[in-house]
Amino acid sequence: MKTIGLIGGMSWESTLPYYRLVNEGIQARLGGLHSARIALYSVDFHTIEQLQRAGDWDTAGALLADAARRVQAAGADLLVLCTNTMHKVAPQMEAAVSIPLLHIADATAAAITAAGHRTVGLLGTRFTMEQDFYRQRLQDRHGLQVLVPDADDRTRVHDVIYDELCRGVIRDASREAYRRVMDQLVARGAEAIILGCTEIGLLVGPQDARVPLFDTTALHASAAVEAALAD
Repeated sequence: MKTIGLIGGMSWESTLPYYRLVNEGIQARLGGLHSARIALYSVDFHTIEQLQRAGDWDTAGALLADAARRVQAAGADLLVLCTNTMHKVAPQMEAAVSIPLLHIADATAAAITAAGHRTVGLLGTRFTMEQDFYRQRLQDRHGLQVLVPDADDRTRVHDVIYDELCRGVIRDASREAYRRVMDQLVARGAEAIILGCTEIGLLVGPQDARVPLFDTTALHASAAVEAALAD
């Protein structure tokens, strides 16, 4: 079994499910008292969020590249960055280490294409929904057509993530807002919805949408299990 390097804390609320899902996956596959070999590095999200807000992605990338080096030095055989948004700096991280990084968009797209969907709605932070680093990867590498909410709804989705979910706050009103946004994406042709922020699965689930939901946290964790057990 390979050692999985988890880089989390963005937020820690969503890093908890990663740790649980990876261990559950290993135990399900190997049985007995097996659990995952994990090297976990957790950042201070306050620092990362301030850099996001300032648009200083170079400094944020340098911080996560340093985290990647530390995880590799701790014995990790592969990297799992427990966030969608910060995959914007994945190239800086990959350049800093010699072990592979499992890209969250690739794990998600593999599941979507295996299910036969081509047009998907994307929910996430404003950065993930509006910038090219994530949508373009889904489109160019995997041939998916990606729809995002309109400007006002992008703001609503983003604010719920940072003001509520990252702080462990779950509100029924926000769940209803997400349901409405997802319904509008379906009306525009979305065959499935990507929960493209690792916290969103804390708020909504399959019962909240008329089409399949693809939870990036669960899919990324599953990919990590597969990679850890691969020959």
